[in-house]
Amino acid sequence: MASSKQDDKYQKQLQKNTEEIKKIKSQIQIKNARPSIKVKGAEISLRKSIMKPSFTNKTVLTDSTWHYVELYLKRKKEVKDKEALNYWNQARNFFDATENLDLLSKPLTAYYCYLNATKALLTYKRINFDTKHGVSGTRLGNSINLLNERVSLHPKGVLSGLCNYLKEPIKTITIPNQKDPVPESYTLKDILYNLEYIHRAYNLTYSNQPELFIPIDEPRFVHDKNSKEGWLEVKLEPGYSSQQEFAKLTGFGIDKYYDVVDFYTLRLNKKFHWNAPRNSPDTDSLRDFVRYYETHRKRFRYIYSANKLWYIKRKNLQNGLIDRQTLPLTFAAMHRLSEMSRYDPNTLKKHLEKNYGWLLSEFITKSIYQFIDMISSEITGDDFRITGFRT
Repeated sequence: MASSKQDDKYQKQLQKNTEEIKKIKSQIQIKNARPSIKVKGAEISLRKSIMKPSFTNKTVLTDSTWHYVELYLKRKKEVKDKEALNYWNQARNFFDATENLDLLSKPLTAYYCYLNATKALLTYKRINFDTKHGVSGTRLGNSINLLNERVSLHPKGVLSGLCNYLKEPIKTITIPNQKDPVPESYTLKDILYNLEYIHRAYNLTYSNQPELFIPIDEPRFVHDKNSKEGWLEVKLEPGYSSQQEFAKLTGFGIDKYYDVVDFYTLRLNKKFHWNAPRNSPDTDSLRDFVRYYETHRKRFRYIYSANKLWYIKRKNLQNGLIDRQTLPLTFAAMHRLSEMSRYDPNTLKKHLEKNYGWLLSEFITKSIYQFIDMISSEITGDDFRITGFRT
């Protein structure tokens, strides 16, 4: 009987506290959002394209970017543009073939889809590249394990051209008393850890490793008219709005302009000059903004989806972190799997039967949509989104 009375008392107190919290929240005056940066009346937001996005273009609604990019390239008249179109059409053929193959065969055609799509991008953007692939793989020892699968990035080849386009050239390591420098090399496990579109599958498979990507909402560029400064503002998802999660992020501060109710509003500490009376920025402001965007855009990742799914990639981890963009890492990982698919399918099958087999299958099936969406945005500068959703 005493226990029942205590429970009733506890429930009444809990209900009272809940009502008081609701009352306090209702009394908090939410401040108006900071003014967004606009150019020609268009709000400037974080775009999918890393290099030279079309900031003022509306999002393109389409279930497939293949035809859109094809028409985009057909409108161009120079010889290089026609070459890029040929690569693009070849990539589409490999894409179509991949969709109809099983997991053991998909990596081979998927990789050649990536290879030709990358050639289309580099050719259209007039980025010189060696026709070699620029990536190689090997297995250390006889044990079947993702840690034993090594992927090396070479300074010449299509992959190197992609890294140069992204302004993150491939490095080599010089070792004393060794004639040739050693290429960049990573384990397949670490590469998969650094891919945002399979990060949930990775964390479920390797639950002992910390999350590398922190989800955010409404990334936008804002400004202060008085100080004539602009910066990037983001909201942490409610489930991640805590001091513990905030401490995982470097280079951001909590914007004290806003009241913390259900989520944290963060601001990138770095700023840029922004003087834009009546949304008409001067030349210095536009130049500073473009430089700011190219510098800081690389910290952010998105997942190809019907929704806007943006993430900040952490920088303060000691193990497994690779300071490279999603495109070259996806390219490199699929190359290693394509080698196994072509020359050693029995080993690939053994990998797929391991406890991390689901993670591998998620990469093989999902990466092709992510990769082509990203390449499409880099070629055109546009953002793409599946039809049937309001933007």
